[in-house]
Amino acid sequence: MRLLRRIAERTRKPQSLVIREAIAQYAAREEKLSDEERERLLNVLRDISTQPVTRQQADVDRELQDIRRARRTGWSRPVG
Repeated sequence: MRLLRRIAERTRKPQSLVIREAIAQYAAREEKLSDEERERLLNVLRDISTQPVTRQQADVDRELQDIRRARRTGWSRPVG
């Protein structure tokens, strides 16, 4: 609390604002990927991109069109 009060006095900001700014900075820092995590995800993408094609492009296009149509009209779980 002493540190919070000193920072608030030094910056001439309310303590609540100092806390909000600190949380925002912490959140921004935590949302960034570490170098190891970024490399792991890139390796996954590289592995996926080297896999052979298993479906025809027309089938993929049809499925994407169905998904877009369902999103526009609202989705409900099929019965059965």
